[in-house]
Amino acid sequence: MRLLLNGSPVVLDGVHPTTTLLDWLRARGLTGTKEGCAEGDCGACCIAVRDPAGDGSSWRSVCSCILPVAQLADREVVTVEGLADGQRLHPAQQALVDRLGSQCGYCTPGFVMSLFEATYRDDLDQQWKKDDQICGNLCRCTGYRPIRDALGDVAGTAPEDRFAAACAAPPEALSTVDFTTERGRFVRPATWDALWAALEGGATLVNGATDLGLAITKRRQTWPTLIAIDALPGLTDLTEDEHGWTVGAGVRLSDLEAWAEDRMPVVFRMLRYFASRPIKNRATVGGNLCNASPIGDLPPALLALDADVVLRSADGERTLPLAEFFLAYRETALREGEILASVTVPRPPRGARMAAYKVSKRRELDISAVCAAYVIATGPDDRVVHARIAYGGMAATPARARTAEKALLGQRWSESAVEHAVAALTSDFSPIDDHRGSAWYRSTVAGNLLRGFYTETLADPVPRLPDHPSGTVLPGGAR
Repeated sequence: MRLLLNGSPVVLDGVHPTTTLLDWLRARGLTGTKEGCAEGDCGACCIAVRDPAGDGSSWRSVCSCILPVAQLADREVVTVEGLADGQRLHPAQQALVDRLGSQCGYCTPGFVMSLFEATYRDDLDQQWKKDDQICGNLCRCTGYRPIRDALGDVAGTAPEDRFAAACAAPPEALSTVDFTTERGRFVRPATWDALWAALEGGATLVNGATDLGLAITKRRQTWPTLIAIDALPGLTDLTEDEHGWTVGAGVRLSDLEAWAEDRMPVVFRMLRYFASRPIKNRATVGGNLCNASPIGDLPPALLALDADVVLRSADGERTLPLAEFFLAYRETALREGEILASVTVPRPPRGARMAAYKVSKRRELDISAVCAAYVIATGPDDRVVHARIAYGGMAATPARARTAEKALLGQRWSESAVEHAVAALTSDFSPIDDHRGSAWYRSTVAGNLLRGFYTETLADPVPRLPDHPSGTVLPGGAR
C-alpha cells in the first residue's frame, strides 16, 4: 500500500488495520498534527485529503484522529508541515501570522488545515459558510476574531500553485487492498464482486469511519475483518430525474448538504447543524442510516420525505421504505451479506410546507435530544392531503408519528388542527428519561416543534436558514 504524503510517495509497511492516521503521522515525526479529544470534536488533528470531485478533485480538511490510515492507500495527504514552499508560507499560514491568530499554538495547525481547504473552495459566498468552515476547530486562547479574519483573507482565493494543479488533474482510481496482520484483516474491494467475496464469513464495514473511529480510540476495539467500501463504483453518485433523487450511500454529508440546498431544503436544513465540516467531509449517508441511532439527525428528514433504501447483495437488489429499515434499537433490516447501496427520495407534493428542527443542549453540532422533520401539503380548500411527521429521540428508532399524521389528514391547516395532532403524539411515542432529557421534556418539545412549524410556515411554506444562522433554528425564529 502506498499514499502520497506531503508530495512524496510513502509505503505503508506493517500498518495494522486500526492504526489511525494521527498515530501513524506522529510516529513518523510529523507532530504538527495534534491529538486533543481523539473523537473528532476539537479539530487539533485536522489534515487535508485530496478527494475526487467531478472531473478533478478537491482538498478536504478531515479529522485524522478517527481515520484508519489504511483507508488512505492510493490517496494524497497533506499535513501542516507540507504546506510551505521553501521558506515561503502557504497563504493560509501567512494569514494567521498576519492576523495574530495564534497564541499557545496547539490548535493552530488544525486551523491552518481548515483554512487551507477554504483557500481552494469556490462556494464560500456567505459569511455563515465561512464560519461553518472552522466551526469544527476549537481555540481556547486567542478568541475567534483574528482567526475568522484570517479565514476571510484566504477563502476562495485559489492561488495557482501545486495544490490547485493537483486538483485539476483527473482523480486517480483506487486499487484493491487486502492485507492481514496479527490484529486482523483489512480489505478495500474496488469491485462489487470483490466485496461479495470478502463478505463471505462475515465482516465489519467502514466508510467514513466517524463512528467506527470512536470504537478504535475510545474502546481500543479491533475486528477480525474490516472492509472499507469507499472504492466501490457508484456509491458516491447523486442523480436526479423527474421522479426525484437518488443518493448513493457513500455520499459525504458535506457534499449532500451543498447539493440539497436547492433540491431538498429539509435535508439541507438538518445537515447545517449535523456536525462540523471536518466530520461531514468524511461521514456518509449510509453510515448515518446503518448506525440506526434513535437520535440520528438524517433519518427524520428522510422519513418525512418518504425515502426508500436500496439494499444490495450478491443475489441482487431489493427496495424497502426507510420506515421499515429500522427494526429496533440499533437494528436494521440488512441481511447477512447485504449492504445499503443508495437512498431514493421522491419529489414532495408541489407547494408542500417543509421544515426540519434539531434541539440539543449545545446550540450547534451536539447530539440531539429531539429532532423533527415535517412535510405537509394542502389542497385548494387548504385541507391537509399529505402529512409526514417524523422524529428522532422519541423512541428506540427514528419513526413517523402516524397517529398525528392521521389527525391532520382532511382537516384545514389551522392552529386547532395542529393542536389535535400534538395531542395525538402521546399515542405515537413514549419517550424515555435519560441524561439528554426527561420523557416530559421530550414530549413537550416534540409538541412545541409541531406548533412552531405551523407558525413558521404561515409566512413561508419552505422556511430557509437566515443568511448568518447563529444556532439551532427553533420555532418562531427563536434561537
